[in-house]
Amino acid sequence: MINYMQKVKEFRLKNNLSQEQLAKSLGVSRPTYTALESGKQNLSAGEAQKLASLLGITIDELLSGNIANIAKYKHMILTYLRMNLTDKGDNKIPKTKLAKLLYLADFSWYYDHSESMSGMQYRKITYGPVPDIFFRVLDELEEAGKVVIERKSDNGKEIFLISESESNKNEKIQTLSSDELKLMKEIGKKWKNKKTKEIVNFTHNQLPYTLCRPDEIIPYELITQEDPEMVF
Repeated sequence: MINYMQKVKEFRLKNNLSQEQLAKSLGVSRPTYTALESGKQNLSAGEAQKLASLLGITIDELLSGNIANIAKYKHMILTYLRMNLTDKGDNKIPKTKLAKLLYLADFSWYYDHSESMSGMQYRKITYGPVPDIFFRVLDELEEAGKVVIERKSDNGKEIFLISESESNKNEKIQTLSSDELKLMKEIGKKWKNKKTKEIVNFTHNQLPYTLCRPDEIIPYELITQEDPEMVF
C-alpha cells in the first residue's frame, strides 16, 4: 500500500468514515476508492487535491504521509492560551508569538523523541516557521467560539491578540500527554513576558530556519543538529 494512503485509511477509520463516504467526497465509485486506498491505483492530481482538502492538509503533507493531528494542534493552542504568559495577566498572546511557541513545542519534542507533537509541517516564511494551515486553524477556533481574536492597530501595523473564550475554559485537554504538557510549560516559562520580536529572532537564528530556503518546508531532522541551549 502507498504510504500516504495508509495514513488516509487510518484517518478514515479513526473518524468512523466508510469507503463509500470518502468515495462520494472524491467523486469516484466505491470500487475505485477501494483500489486507491489499497495502493492498486494512483490518485489523480484532482483527486489528491480533493482528498487533501477533505483532510484539512496540504498536498505535500498528503503525499509525504505526514498527516498532521489537527485536533491535537488545536489543543496545543488552547494549552498556551491557558498559561499566564504576559505581565498583564489577560492571557492574550500575539498571533506571531503563539505561532513560534507552537513551533518550539513541536521541534523540541522532536529533538528528544524523533517525532513532533502535532505532525505539522512548518514552512520558512518571512516572519518565521509556521504551518500553512495555522491561520485557518485559528479561524476555525474563532468560528467555533473557542478563542477570541482581538484586532488592534499599533503605529499602522495590525496586531492580532489571541485568547481563549470564557465559554471554552472547561474544555478538557485530552490529546496531550503529561510529558508533552510539561515541555510546553517549560517553553512557556522561558518565553513568558518576552516580546514577540525576541522569540522571532530566536527562531530565525536556529539551524532549521537558517538552513532552509524561503517557502521551503523545514525538515524536523535539522533540529537534532542544534545546540541543546538553542532548542527552545
